[in-house]
Amino acid sequence: MTSTAAHALHDAPAGSRSDAGSTDLLQARYRKVRARTAALAEPLSPEDAMVQSMDDTSPAKWHLAHTTWFFEHFVLGRDPGYRPINPDWHYLFNSYYQSVGPMHARPRRGLLSRPGLEEVRLYREEVDACIARAFAAGDIDEAGQQAVLLGTHHEQQHQELLLTDIKHALWCNPLRPPYRGDLAHDPGGAAATPLAWQAFDERVVELGHAPWPGEAGFAYDNESPRHRVLVPAHALASRPVSNAEFRAFIEDGGYRNVALWMSEGWARLQAEGWSRPLYWEPDLEHAYTLGGMRPIEAHAPVCHLSYFEADAFARWAGARVPTEAEWERAALHLPVRGHFADDDRFHPRAAAAESPQLFGDVWEWTSTAYGPYPGFRPLPGSLGEYNGKFMCGQWVLRGGSCATPRDHVRASYRNFFYPPDRWQFSGLRLAKDAP
Repeated sequence: MTSTAAHALHDAPAGSRSDAGSTDLLQARYRKVRARTAALAEPLSPEDAMVQSMDDTSPAKWHLAHTTWFFEHFVLGRDPGYRPINPDWHYLFNSYYQSVGPMHARPRRGLLSRPGLEEVRLYREEVDACIARAFAAGDIDEAGQQAVLLGTHHEQQHQELLLTDIKHALWCNPLRPPYRGDLAHDPGGAAATPLAWQAFDERVVELGHAPWPGEAGFAYDNESPRHRVLVPAHALASRPVSNAEFRAFIEDGGYRNVALWMSEGWARLQAEGWSRPLYWEPDLEHAYTLGGMRPIEAHAPVCHLSYFEADAFARWAGARVPTEAEWERAALHLPVRGHFADDDRFHPRAAAAESPQLFGDVWEWTSTAYGPYPGFRPLPGSLGEYNGKFMCGQWVLRGGSCATPRDHVRASYRNFFYPPDRWQFSGLRLAKDAP
C-alpha cells in the first residue's frame, strides 16, 4: 500500500481487518476515491454509459450508481432514521447482496435507461453530501468507518471494472472508437528484456495479510488468516510473457494443437472461435486499446488472456502457470511498483530490465483455485457475501494491472475470475519445477 490515507488505517479485529483510524484521513480517502471514479466516467456520453456488451460486464452508469448505493445502504443506512434518496433504487443498484433484498438481474442492467446519467451523478453528489454531514456530526461510529473504508476499496474495484467494461463495449462498436483519443499517442515502454529464471528453494513460507511492524494496511477478508505453506523448489520467470512470445505461440499453431489445451478450454476455443488474444486483429500486428486501434508493442506483456490460453501457452513453452503461493513468495518483500491506473495510460507496457514487473501492467493468472485459507472467516452480516460465497469454480490472479489503482494492491491481494474470462487485463508469468 502506498496511499497515506490507507497507511494510517490499521488492522481491525474483524471484517475488513482494518481500523478506521483518523477520520480526517478516512474522509480524505473517501473524497479522493469518489472524485477519481467521476473523472474516469467523464469522457463517456450518456449513450456510452448505458451500454452493456455482455452478461459479464455492467454499464458505466450502473457502476457509478452501485458504488453510491453501497455507501448509502451500508453506511448511511446504519442510522434507523435514515430515509433512502429513492427506495426503488435499492432494487436497481444492489449487486449480489441477497441478504439485504432482491435485485435487478445482472444480464439486464443495460436496459436501465432510467435513471439517466445526470440523475445518477446527482445521486452521487447527494450521498457524498450526506456522508460529509454524518462525519461532521460525529454520527459514523467505528463500524460505520470500517464500512466507509471497505467501500472505498470496493469502489476502486469498480473503477477497474468501469475501464474494462467500457473497453469491451467500445470494441464491440464496428468503428472501434477510443475511450479517450489522447491515449493513442503513448510512446511505449522499455526495450526488450531477455527472459531469465529465478530459482527458489523448498521452504515453509508464511502467506496472507500481515502488515510489517509499525505499518498499517487494509486487506480483504479473503487474504486472511496468515498461514504457513510448504512451497516446493521451483523457478519463476523474471517478467510476464510478452506479445512477441505469444505471437510465436500463435504462429506455431498453438490455437490448433489440441494436445496443449485443457478439455474445457478446447471446447470453449471451438465454440467461440478463439485464434488470438481478445482485442488482437487477425493481422497479429494491431490491437484495440482504450486509445483506439494501435500497433501491438512487441515487448509489452500480453494481456486479455483466459486461464485456458495462459495454460496452453505455458505447456507449449515447456513450463507451467505458477501457484499463488509461488507468486506471493516472490512478491512478499518487494515494493508495489509498476504501471497502474494512476499513470493514466490504461495499457500494459514493457518494464526496465531490472524490474521483475510483479505488480501492475497485467493481472497474472495462477494455477490455484480460489478458495478459503485455513481458518477463513467471512465478514459478519450482509458484508459476509462480499468474497466468501464466490469461492467456487474460479482461479486466482495476482499483482494488479494498468487499470488498477496503485494503492489498492499488495502482495497478499487475491483477485479471482472464471477460467474462460478474457476481458480483464490478464496475462501470465511462467514457472518451472526444480530439476
